[in-house]
Amino acid sequence: MEGIRGGPRAAVRDPQLFEEFYRRHVDAMTSFVARRVADPHTVADLTAEIFLAVLDSAHTYRPSRGSERAWLYGIARNVVSSERRRAARESERDRRISGRRLLEPDDIARLVDKLDAESPGRRALAALERLPAGERAVLELIAVDQLTVSEAAGALGITQVTARVRLHRARKSLRGAAAGEPTDGPRGTSLSYVTGGTGGEA
Repeated sequence: MEGIRGGPRAAVRDPQLFEEFYRRHVDAMTSFVARRVADPHTVADLTAEIFLAVLDSAHTYRPSRGSERAWLYGIARNVVSSERRRAARESERDRRISGRRLLEPDDIARLVDKLDAESPGRRALAALERLPAGERAVLELIAVDQLTVSEAAGALGITQVTARVRLHRARKSLRGAAAGEPTDGPRGTSLSYVTGGTGGEA
């Protein structure tokens, strides 16, 4: 998918282009967040934060370092990681009652549907927790988020060679566990899914 004309830098200066940028990417970003959290309010908040971060970070986009899509996934990872750190500093009760936007019933229903649809991805991500952080990040983006190797490398700020090495190591580490799993479950619910040949090549 090609980016909008002028890229993120142009989008943040032109409301019409920014709306085009938002519409192009909002579903992918909502899915990205819904694979990592299980609460509709948090999904809504973090998706909004991703696009707010775009406004602040557009000047950092360099086409030579990767696609618009890869750059945006890098921002999304940072936003979700920041939320995880924030949540770790607070009690679960405080996290549930603070910083909430009021959502209409239709919004909640839509996000609950999104959460249901992305539950296999959350289970696959949970299975990756045993991996070293660098290997896990590459495998998440390629096997779960369906980025290509080059896009994953761009999102993580590493070379394609490094991304391929980490992907190989991650899949090798998980194959033993995957061998003992049932193979008749839905796509994305098992280690055999994330260790297979999913995700586009560069």
